[in-house]
Amino acid sequence: MVTATPPLSVLDLPLPTPGDTEALGRRLAKLLRQGDVLALHGDLGAGKTALARALIRALPGPEGAADEEVPSPTFTLVQTYDRSPAAVWHFDLYRIESPEEVYELGIEEALAEGVTVIEWPERMGGLLPKDRLDVTLSYQADGSGRNARLQATGDWPARLAEMQR
Repeated sequence: MVTATPPLSVLDLPLPTPGDTEALGRRLAKLLRQGDVLALHGDLGAGKTALARALIRALPGPEGAADEEVPSPTFTLVQTYDRSPAAVWHFDLYRIESPEEVYELGIEEALAEGVTVIEWPERMGGLLPKDRLDVTLSYQADGSGRNARLQATGDWPARLAEMQR
């Protein structure tokens, strides 16, 4: 009897080097679809922007997209990138004061038409979409690198299983 591998709702990955964080971004980029939400959690300096940068650069786009500068949107709060399968909206919500401020940043358009990558998603409170991939980056206890915990809802569990193949 052949049994199917059940979809993964949680996946823990060690990221011993910055290159491993970038590789995770490239792997996730291959799974993205229009309408996806990636919520990036972690302390300052945990690698959220590095992961987002690698993911955005890995997606097909106009000539030179792979080398495009992808700065942290800490001060602009949102940056957009012309990519496929859809435009990427990269939000950094660290500086917002209330969840409702995300409407002024274009969150509704991003969620409807793009791929949405959100740093500091907890700042959205109850406005954060329920169907998403949560990526929590943390430091390893011995300080030798980082860990990533991917928690999937919606159709993400089946895609995480694809990533494991």
